[in-house]
Amino acid sequence: MFKIDDFLKSAVEMHASDIHLKAGQTPFLRLHGVLTPSGLPLLSSEDLHKTIQHILPPHLVAYYNEQHEADFSHSVEGAGRFRVNAFMSQGQHALAFRHVKTKVPTVEDLNLPQSIKTIAGAQRGIIIISGTTGSGKSTTLASMLNYMNETENLRIITIEDPIEYLFEDKKCFISQREVGLDTLSFQSALKHILRQDPDVIIIGEMRDQTTFRTALSAAETGHLVLTTLHSGNASVAVQRLLEFFPSGEWDQIRLNLASNLQAIVCQRLLQGSQGGVIPAVEILINTPTVRKILEKNKLDILPAAIETGRDDGMQTFNQSIYQLIKSGMITQEEGMTYATNPQALRMNLQGIFLDEGRRILSSI
Repeated sequence: MFKIDDFLKSAVEMHASDIHLKAGQTPFLRLHGVLTPSGLPLLSSEDLHKTIQHILPPHLVAYYNEQHEADFSHSVEGAGRFRVNAFMSQGQHALAFRHVKTKVPTVEDLNLPQSIKTIAGAQRGIIIISGTTGSGKSTTLASMLNYMNETENLRIITIEDPIEYLFEDKKCFISQREVGLDTLSFQSALKHILRQDPDVIIIGEMRDQTTFRTALSAAETGHLVLTTLHSGNASVAVQRLLEFFPSGEWDQIRLNLASNLQAIVCQRLLQGSQGGVIPAVEILINTPTVRKILEKNKLDILPAAIETGRDDGMQTFNQSIYQLIKSGMITQEEGMTYATNPQALRMNLQGIFLDEGRRILSSI
């Protein structure tokens, strides 16, 4: 008989970040970024059915039976907490587990640029951590919250679905709220959050216009808001935010964003040359140039502003990947695979640098 809690303990001992279960297949583990078969016997439909019955919270039973998917958390003594997604695949139960770390990684642990600390030290506005699914957005967000907790006296409230990292108060007073357990929804929690005296609001994911309007309102009243967003790069992140709204509102939303945005940090995870994963990080800072681009609706030249903004702490994916290759942290082949512009990166590695960005920005 498959015992899920015992298996999860073993997975944590092996330093697995994710566990995947489906009928007719051995359990798979993600070890150091690589999906690896466990070698255990194949799981049966009955194994998965009993596992779901064991771990699915009572308040989600009816929802799962109707919707065929649910997000929740599961705790195992000796292993900690897991973020869980239960879903159906070809009429069979399936499960994905993400281990919730008790040790929150630092900026240095994650090999993030030091400018991330400067961004985390902002007093107000909106900071967006973006990237595709599985790019480490939540972990980077946690490292920024950890930096605040160690350096500033702040009241921090998080709204997460579900909680991925558990924080202990250091210098900050932190309240972590999980959707489904501590609050009914993001919208419900955000409705009352400004009455809870926050200095910093962490929104686990920017999902819709209601969430973004609340973030704007909080930023305009002097709060700092950090959130994540699914997008491939910093420029696309801006467009994604606009698409939450009817096109007739885009001009006003852009102006609000120009006034309240602090930074957009976008990342991609690459295989390190010595194993593990290394983040390539694109950073957009809301400098006067970026603010003007947003106000004038010239979003197509945002990449040029990022490319020429090194002195302000900005960098493109290409610039980040170039440094990772030069430092030996990733191979040139890996860098080329993830570069936004492989041809330009190849020229850079040959010592050829074109200054097209400044010419493009002259148009504003």
